Amino acid sequence: MSGHIAALSEGIERKRVVYKNRCGLDIVGELYHSRGMDLSEKHPALIVGAPYGGVKEQGPCVYGNELAQKGFVILTFDQSFMGESGGFPRNLSSPDIFVENFSAAVDYLGLQPFVDREKIGVIGICGSGGFALSAAQCDTRIKAVATMSMYDMNAAVRGGMDKDAIRAAKEKLSRQRWIDAENGYPEYLPSFPEQPLEEVPADIPEPGAEWMRFYAVKRGHHPNARGGFTTTSDMAMMNFPLLSYIDEISPRPILFVVGDRAHSRFFSENAYAAAAEPKEMVVVEDAEHIDLYDRTDRIPFDKLADFFNANLKYGM
Repeated sequence: MSGHIAALSEGIERKRVVYKNRCGLDIVGELYHSRGMDLSEKHPALIVGAPYGGVKEQGPCVYGNELAQKGFVILTFDQSFMGESGGFPRNLSSPDIFVENFSAAVDYLGLQPFVDREKIGVIGICGSGGFALSAAQCDTRIKAVATMSMYDMNAAVRGGMDKDAIRAAKEKLSRQRWIDAENGYPEYLPSFPEQPLEEVPADIPEPGAEWMRFYAVKRGHHPNARGGFTTTSDMAMMNFPLLSYIDEISPRPILFVVGDRAHSRFFSENAYAAAAEPKEMVVVEDAEHIDLYDRTDRIPFDKLADFFNANLKYGM
């Protein structure tokens, strides 16, 4: 598959944009707004971050299309080292840069004459939920944050391991650095096939099968997102606590949205417990983790619009 998963509504305009982050890397994004929007006026804007390892065509395009219909300017983007954005080697995961890219998106939007720079919010899907929160901890220009099926990738990489398991993982990754140095390029082992499967093999256990139900089949397959990152990327993620200062986002509000059947639900619950008021948790009925990527019958777009309209109104 090559193109966008979500069809663009007739009343929405979408254009490709390129800008730089503070590291000088090119970020490629897409800007959405309604065709009838008066661009001589300033409007509220939302940044939508892709799932961890995903690209702007895998979920963010659905949000862009739907929320642009509700009066927002929407910016989606590919993380550095992913998709159409710059950065080498490819498929590298860098938590510092991934967090930075949300602030770079704020930079870009705030320079557009039709965007009210005091009314910019962020939506993070899956791993981008953690990166968006991390960015908001320090970047007060982000006035409100919503997370959808949030993953805290630092906690996910550590995966509840005890000290012995952590030590063993570090030793294995450290030795992989020698192999990468000798080869001149980091090891990357993709998780998903080059071409989409017709169906997910029955012998794959959960939650691996769930990832396959999106990324490996026509529903969400994209050639720019083969799954995972360079092997030694886990060293950086293991060493980068994302949400240590989540309570400092207050008094700016956070909305956590999770599926009732999401295997990742505990990440949102833990972050919700650590966050200060104002905060809100919405549990979507009959939804697994990946359903909040692209299912317009599950994603509560009206709730998202109400949340941002209320909290960007006064430019908190």
